Amino acid sequence: MIKAIIFDLGGVLIDWNPKYLYKNIFTDESEMQNFLNTVCTNDWNEEQDGGRTLEEGTEVLVKKFPEHEENIRAYYGRWEEMLNGEIEGTVEIFKELKDSGKYKIYALTNWSAETFPIAQSKYESLSWFDGIVVSGTEKMKKPSTAFFQLLLDRYQLKAEEALFIDDNFRNVNAALKMGIDSIHFISPEELRAELADRGERI
Repeated sequence: MIKAIIFDLGGVLIDWNPKYLYKNIFTDESEMQNFLNTVCTNDWNEEQDGGRTLEEGTEVLVKKFPEHEENIRAYYGRWEEMLNGEIEGTVEIFKELKDSGKYKIYALTNWSAETFPIAQSKYESLSWFDGIVVSGTEKMKKPSTAFFQLLLDRYQLKAEEALFIDDNFRNVNAALKMGIDSIHFISPEELRAELADRGERI
């Protein structure tokens, strides 16, 4: 029986994407994509999610790619422009689950400790959780087993009584290996269908 539901945030509840910023910087789509694939990459951003400071991460990249300094500094200097609001359909599901009173609801997110407060100040839904574990604060991140275990231990949850929702299949697989039922998030509509399939009708 599911007693706890664990949400990822970026790409599930919050529409965050560096492209929202860089489409305002680059006039050529292919140049923008090349920059994000080779300079300000997901792997580089995840180092900040894992606890490296924004300043250190930025300086490492500026030293490596001095010709891109201005655009590198924009990544965190204009980070808020990467936020495109809450994903409304997921917020509706979250509210229904919360209002049902049947579940404790948590967030397990790969997010910089320095930028997460910005999102918290903007979006009301981030105040609804019974607990949030942020990778940048804990200095560990998904898909690390230890990061999942930290949330389970902190809130006294059992893996077999939890359901995890994430848009990154790598993280879903990690949770499944720990015995946590998991849903690979594609869209709010598919999430609702997946919940219904599990008998968690909302």
